[in-house]
Parts: sequence; structure tokens; C-alpha cells
Amino acid sequence: MPAKATGPAPDPAVVDRAADGVGWIAHPEETVERASHALATPDGVWLVDPLDAAGVETLVESLGEVAGVVVLSNHHARDANAFARRHDVPVALPKPMTGVADGLSAPVERVAVGDALGGYELLAVAQTGAIWQEYALYDGTTLVVSESVGGADYQRVGDERPGVMLLRRPTPPRDGLGGLAPERIRCGHGPSVDEDAAAALEEALANARRRLPRALAAHGRKQAGTVLAALRS
Repeated sequence: MPAKATGPAPDPAVVDRAADGVGWIAHPEETVERASHALATPDGVWLVDPLDAAGVETLVESLGEVAGVVVLSNHHARDANAFARRHDVPVALPKPMTGVADGLSAPVERVAVGDALGGYELLAVAQTGAIWQEYALYDGTTLVVSESVGGADYQRVGDERPGVMLLRRPTPPRDGLGGLAPERIRCGHGPSVDEDAAAALEEALANARRRLPRALAAHGRKQAGTVLAALRS
């Protein structure tokens, strides 16, 4: 199983589907389980951290016209440029985000933390200089997270749904995500959480540090592989 797959994605996995959105993992065989989402909003469809794959355009078209593409992590440029060019829409980037715009040929629009995209508020999750810049979207019902919290196997221990990734367990994103009460969570890595999402998020954040030794034993090698894969891309 590769840490991060490359090349065409002929057989993506749909990880959530509802009237207001759809999510897919382009390469289900990879360790990092990169997930992408299309959110149907009153302003049109927003594509979040999208990776291209066979049949994705059909999924997106079923929701309506694409209004834009949004990147929530400086490590999630993925295929944002290709989707934006294809649909002739801009790529929305958080105002503080660096290191992404220079790699885009599509138009870029900057969004301030606290501003809305189609009814979703942009939240700051974590920022460590140029190394880690992470944001989320929240409309009071659906939380879209990008990196720190996710449903991928390497992010979870025990019965967590979702979990906090190993590198963030010493300092889990309680300031950015604590106190939120979503009904569902759309993750940038791994499957979504559609049941008891608020309780699952609270539990993951509250126990992240305590479960660090267990997570290190279970996923330390996998996490090292995912970091190396990210640095190479």
C-alpha cells in the first residue's frame, strides 16, 4: 500500500453523499486516504481540496454549477488548479496562507478568517509559519476539516471517529475546533463522520494527548511515511 498514490485514479471511493454534498477518496489504496468534497450551497457548489478521479465530474454536476474551489491547507493544493481552470472559477485561499498561490495559474481570491463561502465560515485551525497552515469550514451543521482531525486509519486509535493525527496530538487544535457542535464532519483524510459527530469530535480533542503513546506505537511508522510523501510532493 503506497503512502501517497500518483497517476490516474480510475476507481475512487465515495465516502459520503447527501443532498448538500458528496465526498470521495480518489485513491482508496493509499495510506493517507486523501478525501475531497463538493459542497452544495446557495451560491453554487464549492470544491474543497479536490483530487481528480474518474466519474468525479458526474458527482459534482448532480449538485449544481461550480462556484469555486477552496484550499484549506498549504499541503492540499492537490488538483485545485485543474478544477478551477476546467470550470472557469477562482481558487479561494485563506488570506494568511502562503506557498500555494504561486503554483496556481487559475485566478485566486483571498478569504479572511471569519468570512463566509456559500454560508460556511472560514475558521483558523493551526498556523506554524510556512510549515503548517490549516483552516476549516463550518456552517453550524457541517464541519469540513483538512489535516489535524480525520477519519483515516493512521489518524485514529481504538474506537475514535475521527482521531487527531499523530503530529498534532501533543497540541491538538482545541482553540480552533473545540466547542463546535457539528452534526457531521467531512474530513480531508479518510471517511466522514455522520453520527454523533459533536461527541466524536469532543472526545477526539479531549483525549488526543493522553493517547499519544498508543498512537505512536500503532502509527509511528505510517506517520513517518506520510510526512515523507508530503515533502516529496
